[in-house]
Amino acid sequence: MTDTLTITRPDDWHIHFRDGAAMQSVLPDTARVFGRAIAMPNLKPPVLTVADAAAYRERLLAAARGTAFEPLMTLYLTDKTQPEEIRRARQCGFVHAVKYYPAGATTNSDSGVTDLAKTYKTIAAMEEVGMPLLLHGEVVDADVDVFDREAVFIERHLIPLLREFPKLKIVLEHITTRQAAEFVASAPANVGATLTVHHLLYNRNAMFKGGIRPHMYCLPILKREQHRQALVATAISGNPKFFLGTDSAPHAIGAKESSCGCAGIYTAHAAIELYAEAFEDAGALDKLEAFASFYGADFYGLPRNVGTITLMKEAWQVPAERALGAEKLVPLRSDEAIRWRVARVGSE
Repeated sequence: MTDTLTITRPDDWHIHFRDGAAMQSVLPDTARVFGRAIAMPNLKPPVLTVADAAAYRERLLAAARGTAFEPLMTLYLTDKTQPEEIRRARQCGFVHAVKYYPAGATTNSDSGVTDLAKTYKTIAAMEEVGMPLLLHGEVVDADVDVFDREAVFIERHLIPLLREFPKLKIVLEHITTRQAAEFVASAPANVGATLTVHHLLYNRNAMFKGGIRPHMYCLPILKREQHRQALVATAISGNPKFFLGTDSAPHAIGAKESSCGCAGIYTAHAAIELYAEAFEDAGALDKLEAFASFYGADFYGLPRNVGTITLMKEAWQVPAERALGAEKLVPLRSDEAIRWRVARVGSE
């Protein structure tokens, strides 16, 4: 039985840091372990321009001071985003992708795209300069069941998008279904996907265990056990199209425990430890390093990290709450044990 595991320092290819005091509270959880992270742009107001991204990047770097952590910036795609902004983003060197939210799909997505066709000139510029498009892959139509939104998005929007822009680099983020895993696996090499740890560890029953569990509510929503099993098989498959993206999303307790609770699960406090559990449960700890540390960097065309982290098989208890600025949040596995802990983070 493996008691320690040393891997190249990992990256998080999808995370929500928020801003202000909340960001300053949560960013250290990621910076202590991960070398880099793709920072989501759905702030209030959103990160729409290169100038917005530069200012946000400075705030993130200030919060990470004293670490080797590097935030990787994104722009928020809207109906009005211009091709010239994409070219500026590619030239600046610190914006690494553009994020698509369907308007109204999830937290702070009100400024999102109302019709993908309205953005086709901008997406053409992305294809031209090699700027990845990150997709929140769900439809928001009221007549589509919430558990079917991802599969319907692939049929209605992703397939036509790839037909129109066959060389566009695409990441289908936080996939949750067997259909999404199969689609990405069969798509061309310019299509990848991120997998969250909560979708690897839990199915939709977790939202209703002994009553409604608002801190297990996220979007895309947890799915059936058959989909969870398909995601685990995908994560451990060794297919370089699939890589780590936590989608860790902090919300204050009051925003979750309300009559209309926010979607999002906070996992940054123990992300790599929880992924180690998922891979260990699947008998594939030897596959964790490539999934967490190699495939994402390779897909984005960035160098792999120098340095390692060492995980130790030693149970520890997650605190019931943690700070979120002046408020509190409930982290995943609150007041429960995790089997692995990070014992060492090294620079070489």
